[in-house]
Amino acid sequence: MNAPTPPAIPGPSSPFAERQAALWQRIGSSAAVLVPGAREQRRNGTNTYPFRQSSDLLYLTGFDEPDAVAVFSTSVETRQLTLFLKPRDKVREQWTGRRLGVDEAPSKLGCQAAYELSELESRVAALIDGCHTVYAPLGDDEAFDALLLRAVKKLRGNERNGSRAPQCIADLSTVLHELRLRKDEESLRCMRRAAAITCEGHLLAMAAARAGRREHHIRALIDYAFAREYGAPGYDTIVGAGANATVLHYTSCADELRPGELLLVDAGCEWGHHTADVTRTYPIAASDGSRPRWTSAQRRLYDVVLAAQQAGIAVARPGCTIEDVHAACVRVATQGLVDLGLLPRTADLSDLIERGEHRRYYVHRTSHFLGMDVHDVGQYFPGSAARVLEPGTVFTIEPGLYIRADAELPSDCEDLRGCGVRIEDDVLILAPEHGGPHEVLTAACPKDPDELLGLIGRGVTIAL
Repeated sequence: MNAPTPPAIPGPSSPFAERQAALWQRIGSSAAVLVPGAREQRRNGTNTYPFRQSSDLLYLTGFDEPDAVAVFSTSVETRQLTLFLKPRDKVREQWTGRRLGVDEAPSKLGCQAAYELSELESRVAALIDGCHTVYAPLGDDEAFDALLLRAVKKLRGNERNGSRAPQCIADLSTVLHELRLRKDEESLRCMRRAAAITCEGHLLAMAAARAGRREHHIRALIDYAFAREYGAPGYDTIVGAGANATVLHYTSCADELRPGELLLVDAGCEWGHHTADVTRTYPIAASDGSRPRWTSAQRRLYDVVLAAQQAGIAVARPGCTIEDVHAACVRVATQGLVDLGLLPRTADLSDLIERGEHRRYYVHRTSHFLGMDVHDVGQYFPGSAARVLEPGTVFTIEPGLYIRADAELPSDCEDLRGCGVRIEDDVLILAPEHGGPHEVLTAACPKDPDELLGLIGRGVTIAL
């Protein structure tokens, strides 16, 4: 096993400097961008949840301590990054580890100025004075919104003495999230590593998928595979056996695995603050480790979903839209539902789709953007039309069909009751000169139905 390659560290020559330069270019002169970090969240008693920094602050600075705010301000002559952060505190650091502190922040992070967080209220007005537009994540934090408005009010009240309050407060996403949508080389390095670790976790889950184990056993193995590579789950891992596979965000993971039922595993590793997102579905092996098998109904349902996904991947290229991918998957899946007898065989396919009949079983959209967040930033319909996908965009393709245990089914489809199948991969749009039209980042995770049978329940070998 290869040793983990560390993510990029902050610094003036790191990818963060390039991202900041791109942000400066987008906002132009006479503007400011306020990017608050995340706070620690209380879990219970004196315990907190594991800290995860705001993706926006991580993207621009790499700074990974709680309770920080970055302010990017521009004028005709200057560009300045000011960071507000917690001060050094030897007593607290004895308990929670060393902090960067104000004195080291400029050299380590490349900011022009750094102050203690307690000074944010008194200094922010001066930093946005004279800026025509201020970009901020409005609506995310009432206290932060109120602080910004107090700063604007202060500047307005001092205009006779030369202060100039911003004329526009705009949504941060309009400038920053467009940059995050198209992945740079550092982001792609992290995403490829996250994808590789995710595939390792899924292979471990397949090998362990025997009757008698419980869903949380499978989840624990996946979490282990991520942790041994210095990763962590990018979202709550889903391990659903039997009818639990029809619950889209099933996370209780308490039930026993039973032979012959399907197991749906949706898990993605976050590595270097970027996450993968993969789903695989397959039959559970008997407790003796004998070769598993698909029932006829399971295999027919699986083949429909796989064909739908392959149709979606086939159209993924520069210039297409996520709507094109979705339409390709839906058309194949709907025809499959007709062939399975779940939808009327006498109906016109286009009419069924137009009336949304497929949504009885195909209940979600096919894709979402992927990156630092599992449901990553980026507008799906900028303006009035669906976004055209450009090179550097990463998104999922994940058709699924879910036949609930309580569904009203035709009499000849009872063998499908309680079956859920989803197949999900992560796809990067590539320019032709870079090997386009796309790269399936998670292609190493098997999904061929016959290949899966040779992997399921083979036994687990734990390696450090």
